[in-house]
Amino acid sequence: MRCASCDVVFHARADARFCSGRCRVRAHRASRPPLELVSRDRWVTHRAKVPLQADGRTASSTDPATWASFDQVTACKGRDGVGFVLNGDGIACVDLDHCLVDGVLEPWAQEIVDRCPRTYVEISPSGNGLHVFGLATVGVGRNMGGIEVYDRGRYMTVTGRRFGSFPARLADISGLIASI
Repeated sequence: MRCASCDVVFHARADARFCSGRCRVRAHRASRPPLELVSRDRWVTHRAKVPLQADGRTASSTDPATWASFDQVTACKGRDGVGFVLNGDGIACVDLDHCLVDGVLEPWAQEIVDRCPRTYVEISPSGNGLHVFGLATVGVGRNMGGIEVYDRGRYMTVTGRRFGSFPARLADISGLIASI
């Protein structure tokens, strides 16, 4: 069988995915959002896109008392996923809807991704969109059809499924947002 992390051929029990502990840890770390997000206690869980607190009660994208740490929300059972709350502190997200078809970017989205700095880009929960996280101030959010841009008053679902070779760190996306 082949290691799911380094692709080396190895022999082990039938359900093994990794050739070593090092590869298992590498794969786990690669599926985590950037430290700039994980280190902030601005996480919610969600079910059917409704934001929920770690205890299952409804959460609010504007009430910090309803947010939790990344570890708290990822430990929750009975959820569809987790989300990060944007609160106007300089972290923003560009949401590109319906831009991936069978894993290939639509031309309009490819143009945006080509202008994107080396920042965290992930595949959305649907598998057909992208979230571009970075550093920027937006103010009033914008919804331009298949493109949304926010930096406050919203939570964004987070999958940890990085797109392409984009890194697990945040970069300044102000120029990208201005060009959209």
